[in-house]
Order: sequence, then structure tokens, then C-alpha cells
Amino acid sequence: MAKNRFHDGPGPSQRQLRVGEQIRRTLAEVLARGDVHDPELNRMSITVGEVRVSPDLKVATAYVLPLGGQGQEDALKLLARNKGELRKVAGRKLGLKFAPDLRFRLDETFDRMDDTRRMFAQDAVRRDLDG
Repeated sequence: MAKNRFHDGPGPSQRQLRVGEQIRRTLAEVLARGDVHDPELNRMSITVGEVRVSPDLKVATAYVLPLGGQGQEDALKLLARNKGELRKVAGRKLGLKFAPDLRFRLDETFDRMDDTRRMFAQDAVRRDLDG
């Protein structure tokens, strides 16, 4: 039986990447403009770093971070509380038959970059790289 190149590959398909980026842009736009009917969420500045979509396009995981990194748990709770409205807005913009279920996770990319910079700044690591 032939392998399905869209689902068995090492990474996401072009469609997953395209839909994920469209959702990311839509969420970022909606959150920046304060288009959600929740004043608490509208008071927060939230960055949407990435959105990963499952192969069947039924689940979209958005990696988010509040500006300055403060109030991370509050941001996740507020986003989860308003995910139905955010899903509806994203679904309209995407034009898909079914809008994916939205899940929100903290974007730890910046923390990992800081850890990597600290590691490369260590004397032993610099010696190994220079040698």
C-alpha cells in the first residue's frame, strides 16, 4: 500500500502550514483590535507566535505570549474562556467547512532562545566552538 505523502512525512503538509498561518494572522488581528466581547481579554496585549494544525485540520494549537511575559496563566484562561468566539471569527475568515477547535499554549520559543544564548556564552562552550 502506498504511503500518503501528506500525512506520513516528517513534517506538516503545505495545507497545514497555510491554514495555521491564516489562523495565526486572524487571531493576532482580532486580539490586537480588541474585537472580542471580553473587556478583560481586550485589555491584554497577546502575541500569537505560531499556530500548528492537526493533519485533519480539526485542531489548531496557538502558541501565545502576553506582552512582557506577565500574566501568562491569566491570558491562557481568558483565551480558553473566549475560544468559541475566536473560533467563529477564524472560521469565517478561513472559509473552511468546519473551523478547527482552538487550543492555547504558552509560547516558550523566547525562553529557549535565551537558554541557548546563555549556553553559547559559557567559557567551556566558547572554547569548544573556537577550537
